[in-house]
Amino acid sequence: MSTVRRLGREARTAARAAGLPPEMRPVQPGMEGGRYLPLRDSDVTRIHSAALDVLEQIGLSDAPPSGVELLTAAGATLQGNGRITFPRSLVEDVIAGAGRRFVLHGQDPRHDLEPWGQKVHFGTAGAAVNMVNAATGDYRESTVKDLYDIARTVDAMEHVHFFQRSVVCRDIVLPFEMDFNTCYAAVLGTSKHVGTSWGEPEFMAASLDMLHLIAGSEEKWRARPFVSQSNCFVVPPLRFAPEACRCLEVAVRAGMPVFLVSAGQAGATSPAAIAGSLVQEIAECLAGLVYVNAVQKGAPAIMGPFCFVSDLRTGAMSGGSPEQALLSAASAQIIRFYDLTSGVPSGMTDSKLPDVQSGYEKAYNHALVANAGANLLYESAGMVASLLGFSLEQLVIDNDIIGATQRTVRGIEVSEDSLSLEAIRETCLGGPNHFLGSTQTLARMQKEYLYPVLGDRSSPKEWEEKGRPVLLDRASRKVADILATHFPAHVPRHIDEQIRARYPVRLAQHDMLPSRS
Repeated sequence: MSTVRRLGREARTAARAAGLPPEMRPVQPGMEGGRYLPLRDSDVTRIHSAALDVLEQIGLSDAPPSGVELLTAAGATLQGNGRITFPRSLVEDVIAGAGRRFVLHGQDPRHDLEPWGQKVHFGTAGAAVNMVNAATGDYRESTVKDLYDIARTVDAMEHVHFFQRSVVCRDIVLPFEMDFNTCYAAVLGTSKHVGTSWGEPEFMAASLDMLHLIAGSEEKWRARPFVSQSNCFVVPPLRFAPEACRCLEVAVRAGMPVFLVSAGQAGATSPAAIAGSLVQEIAECLAGLVYVNAVQKGAPAIMGPFCFVSDLRTGAMSGGSPEQALLSAASAQIIRFYDLTSGVPSGMTDSKLPDVQSGYEKAYNHALVANAGANLLYESAGMVASLLGFSLEQLVIDNDIIGATQRTVRGIEVSEDSLSLEAIRETCLGGPNHFLGSTQTLARMQKEYLYPVLGDRSSPKEWEEKGRPVLLDRASRKVADILATHFPAHVPRHIDEQIRARYPVRLAQHDMLPSRS
């Protein structure tokens, strides 16, 4: 290949990497999935019916006093053994009247998400306690600066649509300060929608005050809440988590969307039978939905059956397994049956590093779960070691995997133009007998075809000429470039100063500015 031709192609590639206008992009947030259905319609109704049986006949234990009061007032029953049971009619009425079609707002309206129907969105999540050095394989404890760096990297990723807290700030000892600084680092690091959690309801007041300052007032926050609460309100099997439930009550009353997470592990804290695991976790999420609506009818809630998988030979979690893909895809299908918003896990590789295993595990999980029409795919970028580690290099690699998955979700357009009869006629009867450079090819090469940011499509000869670069090297360079140049400034400096004057912010200001060296 001539040098001129190669340089011309490199220039076109660089132009594409700089970003296309939204109307020209081959994939968009919120494209509709739903083509993959792991369950038959009759299976969905049987699982739904069994979940209602669980709630009516077995119920949940350990509700806090406030929860007992709210739930019994709504129509649930406190049994003599302390368990709360839910009549079928109550659950069905709550499903019918639950909040639907609510927007998950970004601080920047460009990042607003519409997670309903079969619309698909990808984001991060997790509570990893380690950052992974992809070059050396070393693990170290994660910090608040790591969390901020992850958030601003997500802010620069086209195909990662929202940011859920990904790592634990292990350098902050006090629980209140950890929760506050987690929220702070996330909302300062990205203008996309943020999800995070709090350990105690009393801890939320400071964070809500901060969010009101950033929004401009409490009224403006309630109009566009750009943070959702990730809430593990249940301890499987079928026990409420009292402190998390009390946090749920605060979030609902504060106008914050609640992500109802039921994280049973098949064979350990939920049945080993895949259908049984679905039954239990759907039942738990429905109990959470009743709880939310007992606090405030129609409040925004995301149904989050995180049906995790155990390797039954060892008991270890297996986040990259095919069974995980099935469970998440089936969960999305069931929640679509309710016409509610679904949030399920996908992309939790068992591999400890960005490698071949992480690539294939993430790819088939994303392909199945997204094409099942899950509204929100959590854990989808950066996670390794079944949620124990986070890698920035894996995050930017996952951006490519997610983009490719979205292209499969979009599917194939069939129209008069795409059927191409005129293009074929012109080329074969009077043209050059190839479609290179044709009007249709030039018109569709950007809008219909997705090109990887990091993936290499060069010939072996070109690859040799470039020094045989490997994917991990390209990912490391991408991460270094983002961390050196991308410092979001969507929160005005004077607002940040007010926050720092009121609360113990542990993220140093110099870590939020470009280096002068």
